[in-house]
Amino acid sequence: MTRTPVAQHAPHRTPSAWGSVLRMLGIGAAVVAVSALGIGGFIAADLAVRVGQDAVDLEDAPEVAPPSLGAYPGEFAVLLVGTDECGEVSTQKLGERCVDEEGIRNDVNLLVHVSAEPRKVSVVSLPRDLILEVPECTREDGSVASGSSAAVINTVFERAGLSCVVKSVAEASGIDIGFAAKLSFDGVMEITDAIGGVEICIGGTGIRDRHTGIDWDPGLRTVSGYEALQFIRVRKGIGDGSDLARISNQQQYMSRLAKTILSSETLTDVPKVLRLANVIADNVDPSRDLANPVRLAQLALALKDVPFEEFKFLQLPTVEAPSDPNRVVTDESAAGPMWEAIRTGESMQITGEASNHGGVVAEDASASPSAPAAPESTAPDAPTPSATEGVVLSEQISGIDLNQQTCSGGKRR
Repeated sequence: MTRTPVAQHAPHRTPSAWGSVLRMLGIGAAVVAVSALGIGGFIAADLAVRVGQDAVDLEDAPEVAPPSLGAYPGEFAVLLVGTDECGEVSTQKLGERCVDEEGIRNDVNLLVHVSAEPRKVSVVSLPRDLILEVPECTREDGSVASGSSAAVINTVFERAGLSCVVKSVAEASGIDIGFAAKLSFDGVMEITDAIGGVEICIGGTGIRDRHTGIDWDPGLRTVSGYEALQFIRVRKGIGDGSDLARISNQQQYMSRLAKTILSSETLTDVPKVLRLANVIADNVDPSRDLANPVRLAQLALALKDVPFEEFKFLQLPTVEAPSDPNRVVTDESAAGPMWEAIRTGESMQITGEASNHGGVVAEDASASPSAPAAPESTAPDAPTPSATEGVVLSEQISGIDLNQQTCSGGKRR
């Protein structure tokens, strides 16, 4: 298969894009936590007040039914936005990278879509350097931001806020987005600490990256706190060193964290669930319709019985932007069938690699003297893709399902 050379993407002025995965799962953790705790009593009331303090109205969002008991009816979509804001803890750890920041950018954009019955969950990562059309948007203060035929996606939040990011992604994907949440840096360390860390897998020759301060040998490693932050920021020490390689490595973390949060060990540990709920309440700024524990419980109930093979973590297929080698545009021929399958609730077969840019390798591909032994997997062998088993995605779309395990494509640069 011929590979299109990928732009390396110029570094930004802040520690951008590192918080993607934990932030995405932050709202998932809140959903699971509130569902596990129940939706009555002072705990739910306290969470409702704290989560809703900075709630945002979404312009032109579809109407959603009032929250009620039971699983959310029908399909829904949530846009999870990770901004490059530094808080007290991240400023201490990252120093000048935070002090010198100018404005707030949405460096991580994850579209989570859950289909109607039978449920399927699709998580699509949109690269921070993606150029797309941005519509005219109304800011929270009532002023109007003009549209653009070609803007970089990670400038949209600074331009017009969370609602405009949602509006832009909805138009690009053709998917109605009823819910959204924005998260900044500091929750990352607190979330991993709350669940006791996440075991990740480092392949290749290990990871050495002076930009994040990582110098780790191959093997399994449990990361939490600042190490988790370092791991999901790493870029130069994996694959081809691009931001697209980093997204795949973050998906490794995402899938392993998801399994940890969804495990019975977590959901039956009431103190741990309480810690998760409190961390999320203090670190998530949701859209108005998401700022309700009953709503979060509805979403949790919709997810609870989805088979792991129907959780897909995908990367938007892109090609180098004609106008700028450090930017990308959507590969429409590959993305079109993917978006259509998500909109119609079809199963999807991933035919691309776990990472088309070397950010991760499948565990069976990492069995070499320089790579760690893969943890034993109970997942069945992947079936040969066929039209009868769902939409066969383009090889240009990299990704994994929740049954698959990957290891970082580490390099000691």
